[in-house]
Amino acid sequence: MKLQSASKREIKRVAVGTAAFDVLMIAGLFLLSQFGIGTFSYKVFLGALGGSVVAILNFTVMCLTIQKATEIEEKKQMKAFIQGSYNGRLMLQAGWIVAAFLIPHTHVVAAAAPLLFPNLTIIYLQMKGKLVEPSERKNPPAEEQEEPDDYLGPTEV
Repeated sequence: MKLQSASKREIKRVAVGTAAFDVLMIAGLFLLSQFGIGTFSYKVFLGALGGSVVAILNFTVMCLTIQKATEIEEKKQMKAFIQGSYNGRLMLQAGWIVAAFLIPHTHVVAAAAPLLFPNLTIIYLQMKGKLVEPSERKNPPAEEQEEPDDYLGPTEV
């Protein structure tokens, strides 16, 4: 299955965001090591690289899953397909964390933290209003209407 152009664009944005968060994490771990908290070595870079690859791979598989799921007509099959993909991707992440713990040349924190970076990137883009282009928005936010004085809210009787 081929990635759609929108998926490619989002994967690129998530990859760039993950790389930016990697730089911040590496700088933070370096600063902590200067104050005697933890150690800083090549293991941090290898952990960050491996974690970022797994995180971006995970996001790419999610995009492919959603594309394929939209082709499934029956709702139960679609839900089962997405749930199976979620479980597999979760196992991939757990496997990476275990591998990072067992591989002596990786920093475990630097290997595990990048798994959170796609989520942080999406939250950042959402806060800045850059997640969905204005031209792609189907329903612009409705203007707020004032409620009448005698309106009873959902919890009032």
